[in-house]
Amino acid sequence: MYFIQMAGFPGAGKSTLAREIGKRIGAVVIDHDVVKSALLHSVDEDILDPKLAGKISYNIGWSLLESQLSLGNSVIFDSPCFYNEMIEKGTKLAGEFEASYKYVECILNDFDQTNERLRNRNRMISQIKETNIEMFSYGLHNSKKPSKHSV
Repeated sequence: MYFIQMAGFPGAGKSTLAREIGKRIGAVVIDHDVVKSALLHSVDEDILDPKLAGKISYNIGWSLLESQLSLGNSVIFDSPCFYNEMIEKGTKLAGEFEASYKYVECILNDFDQTNERLRNRNRMISQIKETNIEMFSYGLHNSKKPSKHSV
């Protein structure tokens, strides 16, 4: 059984790779954007603060991950990994359920190609439609990585 933590800036290919890995190993893919978009569709967008929507969505995602691991299923968490809490929770859950923890970072070090992908994808309500060079640079260099586990 596996717990696979995806990481990388939006548009880098996390979802595409997560779906392919999921098919090949029979893992359940929990996509943060699907959860957050469902939440945003359920309420008036102007009522729910985006940061609060993100926090609620992550809590739902972690609950789904834990539920699937408790059933003995391999899981993939398809989400950017910009918070240390993501690594801490992921490694803790993997340990609790004796799942092998894997970290996969998708990197596309091309600002123009990233924006092209963002503009041309079938975008969910929670996803950005483009980025600026500051956000791109920050995202490219600030994915959190596990320190005590092989990558």
